[in-house]
Amino acid sequence: MSNTYQATGIILKGMPLGEADRLVTILTSEYGLVRAVVPGARKHKSSLRGRSELFVVNQLLIAKGRSLDKVTQADTVESYPKLSKDLGKLTASQYLAELVLGIALSEQPQTELYQLLREHLRRIENLSDEGELLPHLTQALFHLLVIAGIGPQVQSCCVTRQEIEPDFTDLQWRFGFSLEAGGAIQLLSKRQQERESTENLVLPKIHTRLGAVELTILQNLGKQFLPVWTQLLPKNLSKNFSDLAWLKIERLLRDYAEYHLGYSFRSTSMIDNLYSLDF
Repeated sequence: MSNTYQATGIILKGMPLGEADRLVTILTSEYGLVRAVVPGARKHKSSLRGRSELFVVNQLLIAKGRSLDKVTQADTVESYPKLSKDLGKLTASQYLAELVLGIALSEQPQTELYQLLREHLRRIENLSDEGELLPHLTQALFHLLVIAGIGPQVQSCCVTRQEIEPDFTDLQWRFGFSLEAGGAIQLLSKRQQERESTENLVLPKIHTRLGAVELTILQNLGKQFLPVWTQLLPKNLSKNFSDLAWLKIERLLRDYAEYHLGYSFRSTSMIDNLYSLDF
């Protein structure tokens, strides 16, 4: 078996190693997550210096090692220079990288995950409206959770399996969301509870309660592209209300991911600073 292998991958994490090396974690299409040393990458004149930075996509030649593999050659395929020039875009990208590091597998192909991450990084990099960053980040989180097989159930109730439809005619209408059950819960009124004889219907713990706007957004995040929200949401909806809904959904998906993955995201503190709104 050859002592070297080729792969195409994007660097998601890096740290200094020794005097001049760099230890990187790469999401490759062919082999999933790969941890490897980039020798001399911290030297000023090293040809591998820029190619070992975050979110650089390289065609790689990697030598197998006893404990760590070693990058011997890297040819850059794509990079995302606009990410590092915008704090919001960089923070969102680091957030996505943290999630991918938690859901990606090693020693097996991760082609779909690899392609999906690159697509969302392109979308974030090319955003011209700062107000679109949180919606795009939130959709990326949803897509990544789905491809990992742990996407939340939002079209129907986790308990009754019946479809949940948002009710915009009632300002007090709410649905529940359960982290442990994995998604949306249809909340029953007291009269409905009496009719349904709730002795046989045990509701899981409700993490939060949200309204029709939030449910509409959640139910449309699985689409390939973000829809035109003015066609789905009431025309009289204020922008502030819509912005608040996005904040709630991002936090909900964050809590959901952390619950199912068993760890907390470090980069989200910067997200909270960027969108410091108390709700």
